[in-house]
Amino acid sequence: MALVRQVITSLARDGTDLLGTRSLAVKIVDESIVSGSLLTVESNHFCVLKSRGAVLEVYETGQFALTTPDKPLLGSIAQGFFGGSSPWVFEVIYINRSKLLVRSQGVATSAEMAEMAYQVDYYIHVDTKAAALDLITHLPFNGQLIDTKEVADYAGPAIEQAINQIVQVTKMEDINAHIGEIRESVKSHLTDFLHIFGITLNDLKVLIMPKDERMRELISLQAIGLTPIEAVRYYLALRMADKGLVSAPNAAAGMPFQIGVPTTGVYPVGAETGLSSGI
Repeated sequence: MALVRQVITSLARDGTDLLGTRSLAVKIVDESIVSGSLLTVESNHFCVLKSRGAVLEVYETGQFALTTPDKPLLGSIAQGFFGGSSPWVFEVIYINRSKLLVRSQGVATSAEMAEMAYQVDYYIHVDTKAAALDLITHLPFNGQLIDTKEVADYAGPAIEQAINQIVQVTKMEDINAHIGEIRESVKSHLTDFLHIFGITLNDLKVLIMPKDERMRELISLQAIGLTPIEAVRYYLALRMADKGLVSAPNAAAGMPFQIGVPTTGVYPVGAETGLSSGI
């Protein structure tokens, strides 16, 4: 039985891209790829052809007729010696050239050992044929795909190190004042790290905030000009208001709440009428 030539493409039957917006590379292994098979490479892809671990060619945009070492092994020869299938197993690897969004998240500690949650969003792309080879050489496949989550997992330690170098020696309230310095540190470390994998770093954004939600709210209250004590009182008042307690305004003002007396406002400490309960 003669081997059938075919068209190899990165598009599914419904026209969707196998790589999409989350995959950096996809591997297609097909024993029916023979000499004369047509390899189609889209404008936003590179394509690497491998055989038994060796790279045969790297393709850019276009359609190419493959010339492979299995040309003589047809019909009864292939059937007799290899059970009807070609002995040459070929891998066609498509690499995404488009910009892809990657997100890395983690926790750093400030100078006071307070936990700070960080989020780094950055765009990456593979720029050249040489970079495409670096990618498939240094970054292993997770099954048939290399996706952005795998890139984030590999880059995570480099990002954490760059952030901690500054955050660990900075007071929590001063971290945002150093956000530009932190961003440049992350960008430098990440650029060097991704270069090994043939990946080019584009835009990058860094967001750092206290991991504890209560701490974030207290810092937000101080940011509008309240003193630390006033911020605590207002935070307490907001929580009391959420529970429907009528004494919430008194907590914000730092005044006691009077019980049993018609009230028209907040009474000062030392009022002689009614029962007082300090908050």
